[in-house]
Amino acid sequence: MIGRSMKRNSELVWSVTAAWLVLLGGYATAVVLIPAGISRNAFVDIFLCVLPFIVNGALLLNAITPDWRKNAFWMLLAFGSSLWMVGQAIWTYIEIYDRHDILYPFIADIVFFLHTVPMIAALTMQPQKDPDDRKMLYGYVDFGLMLCWWMYLYVFVVVPWQYVVVDRARYVSSYDAISTVENLVFIGSAAFLALRTRGYWRKIYLHLAGAGAVYAFGTLAFGLLVHRNVHSGSSLSSFPPLISFLWLGTAGIIAFHSRGEENNTPGQSAIENPISNKPANESVWASRMARAALLSLPIIGFWCLELSQAPMAVHTFRILLTLGAVLPLGSLAFLRHELVDAERLRLLRASQESIDNLKRLQMQFVQSEKLASIGQLVGGAAHEINNPLTAILGYSELLADDPSADARSRGLAEKIREQARRTKSLVNNLLSFARQAPSEQRSSLDINMIVNSSVQFRRVDLRGKNIRIDVQTDTTIPQVRGDANQLLQVFFNIINNAVDAMQEVGGGTLTVRTLYERGNVTIIFSDTGPGIREPKLVFDPFYTTKPVGKGTGLGLSICYGLVHDQGGQISCENRPEGGATFRVELPAVPTLSPLRAIGPASRGNPAKLA
Repeated sequence: MIGRSMKRNSELVWSVTAAWLVLLGGYATAVVLIPAGISRNAFVDIFLCVLPFIVNGALLLNAITPDWRKNAFWMLLAFGSSLWMVGQAIWTYIEIYDRHDILYPFIADIVFFLHTVPMIAALTMQPQKDPDDRKMLYGYVDFGLMLCWWMYLYVFVVVPWQYVVVDRARYVSSYDAISTVENLVFIGSAAFLALRTRGYWRKIYLHLAGAGAVYAFGTLAFGLLVHRNVHSGSSLSSFPPLISFLWLGTAGIIAFHSRGEENNTPGQSAIENPISNKPANESVWASRMARAALLSLPIIGFWCLELSQAPMAVHTFRILLTLGAVLPLGSLAFLRHELVDAERLRLLRASQESIDNLKRLQMQFVQSEKLASIGQLVGGAAHEINNPLTAILGYSELLADDPSADARSRGLAEKIREQARRTKSLVNNLLSFARQAPSEQRSSLDINMIVNSSVQFRRVDLRGKNIRIDVQTDTTIPQVRGDANQLLQVFFNIINNAVDAMQEVGGGTLTVRTLYERGNVTIIFSDTGPGIREPKLVFDPFYTTKPVGKGTGLGLSICYGLVHDQGGQISCENRPEGGATFRVELPAVPTLSPLRAIGPASRGNPAKLA
């Protein structure tokens, strides 16, 4: 696999090299063969206008990823190429359309100068880092800061000799100096990143550093020709920018062709790539540049006051410019500070919520252990109670069926048998709830029986409270297929929540209805409590409105999972007249009786339980 990848890379290198040679050879031949004059100038200028457009296509091939860092990186490189194309278009318009010689100072020089700023900003994106959720607004502010600062430097260094005190020689030398500094910053940054990374991104950064070095050399050579008044549009001085842009486009092609190697760099680890260990929520480079840009203003102002030998007009212009630059740069720096503070507050709140959730989860684990112990205790006690209950039930049946006993004795025996059966049913329910009884998983169930059992569990401690539970069961509904113990837990939890809610308002009524509709058995729990603050969030884990220590926020979340595990649906909404309604829908077991499927189910007599 590695050998195949190396072979493909080698073929790509040879293909790109061959294309380079053909293009450069054809360009050089055309420049030599076309006679000097307007035709040669037009060919050179138009060619240099079209070339950045093609380069942008190669760069933007890599800007379609889920990672905002990588997208911003390649788009900023393409934006820098587009700015250079704008400057070249102005040059072409003046030289070819208006047929005027290019005179210095040149109006579009600032565009040529600023085209490197987006490329420097691209390096501050550090796309080799892992993706994070940092908002792109940071990138906009960082780029604005960098653009304002470089523009300030250009106006400070170059513009005075263009408009304040016109001096062509100083203009050219100042432009060459500031452009060289800018290009060296780009080259040094790309080389630094190449040293700090490996594999895929090292290759990209090395290509960018090489392209920047060629362009810097070409800019210096071009400035030297202009200074000596030997530059001509037909000369071969356009070769360095041509090679630089071809190299830049090649970096985009190689990156696109080698994108599979980005996450498979051999031998790379977090220790070998210390940049990836930096905090992901803030660009360190951009933060340092923001501080450096703001702090540079008083230093530059001091130099202008004490050390500069410029004429008084230039001196005054630079002082006013420095004072004026404080406002935009300071505003952007403070805006960035506010964004960083807001992001850190958000992270702090998220961390606090995570800690609270962990605490709730720990409490839930402790509570689960307690419930497990209680379940074992209840199971053991229920088994022990079952033995005497069986004897009481047997003797009461013998007494009730004894023909020699009088009517009064048989009546008392019948009442004893009825209460014993009721007690045994409650004990069996306790065993099922404590998981001590065998679970009838995915068996046919009478949903009315499970509803009544869950109500009985809660009915015991409602005496003396102003809370009623009204059960309305449809005796004709079909059975459902599911786990009786899980459904019992779901209904019991919903009833508990309703009772707790009604206790907050001093009492109320919980109505539990069962009905058959659209092929589903539906159980509706409607209370007259205060309602639910956020019905859409009640099934989210750890969401609770109960006081600390009374609820963990996991009950309804577990109910949601249990109901869906049975193939059903559970929903919640607030009633217009007040209170909340929980609706549980379970698939009905198909029945052979046609009467069950025709029309809505008839409702049985409600059994009211207090």
